Amino acid sequence: MLTVGDKFPEYALKAVVNREPGKEFANVTDKTYAGKWQVVFFWPRDFTFVCPTEIAEFGRLNKDFEEAGAQVLGGSTDGHYVHLAWRNEHPDLKDLPFPMLADEKRELTSALGILHKDEGVALRATFIIDPDGVVQWSTVHGLDVGRNIPETLRVLKALQSGELTPCNWETGEEVLTDPTGTA
Repeated sequence: MLTVGDKFPEYALKAVVNREPGKEFANVTDKTYAGKWQVVFFWPRDFTFVCPTEIAEFGRLNKDFEEAGAQVLGGSTDGHYVHLAWRNEHPDLKDLPFPMLADEKRELTSALGILHKDEGVALRATFIIDPDGVVQWSTVHGLDVGRNIPETLRVLKALQSGELTPCNWETGEEVLTDPTGTA
Protein backbone atom coordinates (compact mmCIF):
# COMPACT_ATOMS: atom_id res chain seq x y z
CA MET A 1 0.00 0.00 0.00
CA LEU A 2 1.23 3.50 -0.77
CA THR A 3 2.17 5.41 2.33
CA VAL A 4 3.49 8.72 3.60
CA GLY A 5 5.94 10.31 1.18
CA ASP A 6 4.73 8.39 -1.88
CA LYS A 7 3.43 10.25 -4.91
CA PHE A 8 -0.28 9.60 -5.44
CA PRO A 9 -0.67 7.76 -8.78
CA GLU A 10 -1.94 9.24 -12.01
CA TYR A 11 -5.51 8.24 -12.83
CA ALA A 12 -8.45 9.05 -15.08
CA LEU A 13 -11.84 7.79 -13.90
CA LYS A 14 -15.51 8.37 -14.59
CA ALA A 15 -17.31 9.79 -11.54
CA VAL A 16 -20.85 10.47 -10.43
CA VAL A 17 -21.06 14.17 -9.58
CA ASN A 18 -24.79 14.91 -9.74
CA ARG A 19 -28.20 13.26 -10.00
CA GLU A 20 -29.62 15.78 -12.46
CA PRO A 21 -30.30 14.13 -15.84
CA GLY A 22 -27.56 14.93 -18.32
CA LYS A 23 -25.19 16.15 -15.56
CA GLU A 24 -24.63 12.90 -13.67
CA PHE A 25 -21.11 12.05 -14.80
CA ALA A 26 -17.73 13.73 -15.16
CA ASN A 27 -14.21 12.62 -15.91
CA VAL A 28 -11.94 13.10 -12.91
CA THR A 29 -8.16 12.78 -13.09
CA ASP A 30 -5.23 13.26 -10.77
CA LYS A 31 -4.94 16.75 -12.32
CA THR A 32 -8.57 17.82 -11.68
CA TYR A 33 -7.81 19.08 -8.17
CA ALA A 34 -4.05 19.60 -8.56
CA GLY A 35 -2.61 22.13 -6.15
CA LYS A 36 -5.25 21.38 -3.47
CA TRP A 37 -5.24 19.19 -0.42
CA GLN A 38 -7.27 16.07 -1.19
CA VAL A 39 -8.91 13.42 0.94
CA VAL A 40 -9.40 10.31 -1.17
CA PHE A 41 -11.24 7.38 0.36
CA PHE A 42 -12.40 3.99 -0.89
CA TRP A 43 -15.11 1.59 0.15
CA PRO A 44 -15.56 -2.09 -0.81
CA ARG A 45 -18.95 -2.22 -2.53
CA ASP A 46 -22.04 -0.20 -3.31
CA PHE A 47 -25.39 -1.40 -1.93
CA THR A 48 -23.83 -2.64 1.32
CA PHE A 49 -24.29 -1.74 4.97
CA VAL A 50 -21.16 -0.13 6.49
CA CYS A 51 -20.17 1.82 3.36
CA PRO A 52 -23.11 4.26 3.24
CA THR A 53 -22.55 5.23 6.89
CA GLU A 54 -19.03 6.39 6.04
CA ILE A 55 -19.92 8.00 2.71
CA ALA A 56 -22.82 9.91 4.28
CA GLU A 57 -20.57 11.13 7.12
CA PHE A 58 -18.00 12.42 4.61
CA GLY A 59 -20.95 14.18 2.94
CA ARG A 60 -22.12 15.73 6.22
CA LEU A 61 -18.59 16.96 7.00
CA ASN A 62 -17.78 18.03 3.43
CA LYS A 63 -18.20 21.73 4.24
CA ASP A 64 -15.61 21.35 7.02
CA PHE A 65 -13.20 19.71 4.57
CA GLU A 66 -13.87 22.51 2.06
CA GLU A 67 -13.24 25.16 4.74
CA ALA A 68 -9.90 23.43 5.36
CA GLY A 69 -9.14 23.82 1.64
CA ALA A 70 -9.49 20.12 0.83
CA GLN A 71 -11.39 18.28 -1.89
CA VAL A 72 -13.02 15.00 -0.86
CA LEU A 73 -13.15 12.18 -3.41
CA GLY A 74 -14.68 8.78 -2.72
CA GLY A 75 -14.57 5.65 -4.80
CA SER A 76 -14.88 1.93 -5.18
CA THR A 77 -14.42 -0.69 -7.87
CA ASP A 78 -18.10 -0.44 -8.79
CA GLY A 79 -19.05 1.29 -12.04
CA HIS A 80 -20.43 4.80 -12.42
CA TYR A 81 -23.92 3.52 -13.31
CA VAL A 82 -23.94 1.44 -10.13
CA HIS A 83 -22.85 4.50 -8.11
CA LEU A 84 -25.67 6.54 -9.66
CA ALA A 85 -28.26 3.84 -8.97
CA TRP A 86 -27.11 3.65 -5.35
CA ARG A 87 -27.24 7.43 -4.95
CA ASN A 88 -30.73 7.48 -6.42
CA GLU A 89 -31.89 4.66 -4.13
CA HIS A 90 -30.21 5.45 -0.79
CA PRO A 91 -31.65 8.48 1.05
CA ASP A 92 -28.34 9.34 2.77
CA LEU A 93 -26.45 9.44 -0.54
CA LYS A 94 -28.82 11.44 -2.74
CA ASP A 95 -27.17 14.83 -2.20
CA LEU A 96 -23.49 13.93 -1.87
CA PRO A 97 -21.34 17.01 -2.49
CA PHE A 98 -18.24 15.16 -3.75
CA PRO A 99 -17.46 12.90 -6.74
CA MET A 100 -17.91 9.14 -6.50
CA LEU A 101 -15.05 7.62 -8.50
CA ALA A 102 -15.62 4.41 -10.46
CA ASP A 103 -12.44 2.30 -10.61
CA GLU A 104 -14.01 -0.59 -12.55
CA LYS A 105 -10.70 -1.68 -14.09
CA ARG A 106 -9.08 -1.59 -10.64
CA GLU A 107 -6.19 0.49 -11.98
CA LEU A 108 -6.10 3.08 -9.20
CA THR A 109 -6.88 0.66 -6.39
CA SER A 110 -4.15 -1.67 -7.71
CA ALA A 111 -1.62 1.18 -7.94
CA LEU A 112 -2.49 2.15 -4.37
CA GLY A 113 -2.14 -1.45 -3.17
CA ILE A 114 -5.60 -1.51 -1.55
CA LEU A 115 -7.36 -4.39 -3.31
CA HIS A 116 -8.59 -7.12 -0.99
CA LYS A 117 -6.59 -10.23 -1.89
CA ASP A 118 -9.57 -12.59 -1.94
CA GLU A 119 -12.56 -10.38 -2.72
CA GLY A 120 -10.93 -8.17 -5.39
CA VAL A 121 -12.65 -5.05 -4.01
CA ALA A 122 -11.17 -1.95 -2.42
CA LEU A 123 -10.29 -2.06 1.24
CA ARG A 124 -11.53 0.83 3.41
CA ALA A 125 -8.55 3.03 2.66
CA THR A 126 -8.17 6.77 3.21
CA PHE A 127 -5.40 9.01 1.88
CA ILE A 128 -4.65 12.65 2.64
CA ILE A 129 -2.69 14.12 -0.25
CA ASP A 130 -0.90 17.45 -0.07
CA PRO A 131 -1.05 20.12 -2.82
CA ASP A 132 2.08 18.59 -4.41
CA GLY A 133 0.33 15.24 -4.88
CA VAL A 134 2.26 13.49 -2.09
CA VAL A 135 0.57 11.16 0.39
CA GLN A 136 0.82 12.66 3.88
CA TRP A 137 -1.45 10.18 5.69
CA SER A 138 -2.88 6.80 4.84
CA THR A 139 -4.97 4.32 6.72
CA VAL A 140 -6.76 1.11 5.85
CA HIS A 141 -9.44 -0.95 7.57
CA GLY A 142 -10.80 -4.41 6.89
CA LEU A 143 -14.05 -4.85 5.04
CA ASP A 144 -16.27 -4.95 8.15
CA VAL A 145 -14.95 -1.99 10.18
CA GLY A 146 -15.99 1.59 9.48
CA ARG A 147 -13.56 4.48 9.78
CA ASN A 148 -13.74 7.67 11.87
CA ILE A 149 -14.33 10.62 9.52
CA PRO A 150 -13.90 13.36 12.18
CA GLU A 151 -10.44 11.87 12.85
CA THR A 152 -9.59 12.24 9.16
CA LEU A 153 -10.57 15.93 9.36
CA ARG A 154 -8.53 16.37 12.55
CA VAL A 155 -5.44 14.82 10.93
CA LEU A 156 -5.88 17.00 7.82
CA LYS A 157 -5.89 20.14 9.96
CA ALA A 158 -2.91 18.92 11.97
CA LEU A 159 -0.95 18.28 8.77
CA GLN A 160 -1.89 21.70 7.42
CA SER A 161 -0.71 23.39 10.62
CA GLY A 162 2.90 22.57 9.80
CA GLU A 163 3.52 22.17 13.52
CA LEU A 164 4.25 19.35 15.92
CA THR A 165 0.82 18.40 17.21
CA PRO A 166 0.30 16.23 20.29
CA CYS A 167 -2.06 13.30 20.66
CA ASN A 168 -5.71 14.32 20.24
CA TRP A 169 -4.70 17.85 19.13
CA GLU A 170 -7.55 19.98 17.83
CA THR A 171 -7.43 23.26 15.89
CA GLY A 172 -6.67 26.17 18.21
CA GLU A 173 -4.90 24.09 20.83
CA GLU A 174 -1.25 24.52 21.69
CA VAL A 175 1.34 22.82 19.54
CA LEU A 176 4.59 21.28 20.72
CA THR A 177 8.01 22.88 20.58
CA ASP A 178 11.08 20.75 19.94
CA PRO A 179 14.01 22.49 21.66
CA THR A 180 16.50 20.23 19.86
CA GLY A 181 15.06 20.93 16.41
CA THR A 182 14.95 17.21 15.64
CA ALA A 183 11.18 16.67 15.98
